[in-house]
Amino acid sequence: MAQLQSFSMFSSTKLSLSSPVKAGGRHTQDLKFLHFNASAVSTGGRTSLRVLSSNQNQIFSNSGESSSKLAGEDITLNAKCSSKVSQIPATKVALVAEERTETPKERNGGIRGKLNKVVLAYSGGLDTSVIVPWLRENYGCDVVCFTADIGQGIGETEGLEEKATASGASQLIIQDLKEEFVRDYVFPCLRAGAIYERKYLLGTSMARPVIAKAMVDVAREVGADAVAHGCTGKGNDQVRFELTFFALNPKLNVLAPWREWDIKGREDAIEYAKRHRVPVPVTKKSIYSRDRNLWHLSHEGDILEDPANEPQSDMFLMTVGPEKAPNVAEYVKIGIRSGTPVSLNGKELSPANLLAELNTIGGRHGIGRVDMVENRLVGMKSRGVYETPGGTILNAAVRELESLTLDREMMQVKDTLALKYAELVYAGRWFDPLKYSMDAFMEKITETTTGTVVLKLYKGSLSIASRTSPYSLYRQDISSFEEGSGIYNQADAAGFIRLYGLPIRVRAMQQNGI
Repeated sequence: MAQLQSFSMFSSTKLSLSSPVKAGGRHTQDLKFLHFNASAVSTGGRTSLRVLSSNQNQIFSNSGESSSKLAGEDITLNAKCSSKVSQIPATKVALVAEERTETPKERNGGIRGKLNKVVLAYSGGLDTSVIVPWLRENYGCDVVCFTADIGQGIGETEGLEEKATASGASQLIIQDLKEEFVRDYVFPCLRAGAIYERKYLLGTSMARPVIAKAMVDVAREVGADAVAHGCTGKGNDQVRFELTFFALNPKLNVLAPWREWDIKGREDAIEYAKRHRVPVPVTKKSIYSRDRNLWHLSHEGDILEDPANEPQSDMFLMTVGPEKAPNVAEYVKIGIRSGTPVSLNGKELSPANLLAELNTIGGRHGIGRVDMVENRLVGMKSRGVYETPGGTILNAAVRELESLTLDREMMQVKDTLALKYAELVYAGRWFDPLKYSMDAFMEKITETTTGTVVLKLYKGSLSIASRTSPYSLYRQDISSFEEGSGIYNQADAAGFIRLYGLPIRVRAMQQNGI
C-alpha cells in the first residue's frame, strides 16, 4: 500500500510510494515530475491532495487503484493546507487524472485499435504535445517521444522530458544530429545547387529525412511497432516523413493523428491542449507556425496567410532588418573543397560549427530573408517567410566558385539536374534511387570545385569580392583584351561565326528565295 506521510501547513514533506500508482485509470510510467505545489482539501470525510502543477492537474486521494513504475520513488510536496486540514493521516494513495477514465475497451486496446509501442516525432510544440494522450487513448499503446537536436536553438530541448512525461509518454529520447544533418543532408544539397522554385533553400525539406531516419533506428532499438508524426494533412512534411519510413522500414505502422482526429485546425488544438493542461508555446493572440534548424528558420500562418500582408519586423528571429544592420561592410572568406565548404576566414571548422558561425555573421547583416509563395507538393499554394543567413552566404560562395571550375555545358547540365534534385528533396524522396544516382553525378562534377571565395556583406545584400581556384578554367592571358599568348587568334572568329550561323543563314535564304 502506498503510504502518505502526515504533514502540516506550509511544510515540505516526502511521499514514499511503496506500491505502484495508477493515473486516470491508466498506467503511468517513468513519471519525472517529482516537485509539486499542492493544496489539501477535505470534502465529506474524503481527503484529497490537489496538485497545482503547470504541467497537469492531478489529485492524490484515498480512492482509486494502484499500478505503475512509481513504486519506491520519493515525491517532494511543497504543501499548502487549507484551514480545515492541518494534517493528512497515512492513507492509500492513487494518482488520478481528472480529464477522463479508461474504458473497458481501452484496457484491451484503444478506441481505434491496438499497438504495442509508438515512437513519436516530438518537438514539445502544439502539434505534438496534444498527440501523446491521444495515441494512448486511441491505440492503447506506450508512447516513446523522440526529439532530434538539429540546431533548433539554445534551450529548445530543455524541459522537454518533463513535458513529454507529463503528457503521458513513457520516455523521451533526444539525439544530437547537428553534424549529421549539415554533413549528410545540407551539404549535398548545397553541392547540387538545389533551390526549389527559384528561392527556397530547402531548410525543412532536408531536415525531415534525418529525423525520420533516426526514428526508424529508435523504433528498432526500443521494439516499437509504429511511428507517428504531428504533421497536418495539408502540408508537405507528412509526405517527407512517411516516404522515409517506407524506404527504411516498410513493416512499421505509420500514424498521422492530424488526418484522423476531430481537431480541425490550430485554434482547436490550442483549446484541446488547454482542456488537457498540456503546456504549449503558442497563444491565440500570435500564432506563427515555425520550423527552425541550423540551416534556416521558417515562418507560416497568422497574418502571413494573406500574401498581401508585409511580415512584421518583430517576427524575425535570426536576422536583423537591413536598415538596422551595421553601417560598415564585413568580408568573409569561405574555403571550399570539392563543392563542400570546409573553412571560414582561414579556419577549418566542422560542418555544423561553420554554418553556426555564418548564421551569426549573416544574421547581424540582415542576410538571407526570403518571402515567397510556393507550390506545395499536395497541390495548394502556401506563403512562407524564411531566414537562411549562413545558407545564403554558402550558396553564393559555391555557385561563384563553380563559375571558375565548370565549363559551359557542365554548368548547364548541372543546373538542369539541380531543378530535379530540388524537386526530389522537396517531395521527400531523399532515399529514392534516382536521388542517389544524382548524388553520384553531383559528386563527380564538383570534384574540382575547390578554392576560396570572399564575399562582402552589407545591409541585407552580399556581393562577390574575390574568387580563386587551383582548378580555374579562367585564363587571363586568353581573356584579356590585350594580345595574349597566341592561343586565341581573333581572325579565327570569322570562320567560326560563319559555320555556327549557317543554319540561321540557310533558313533566311529559303524564306527570301535566294
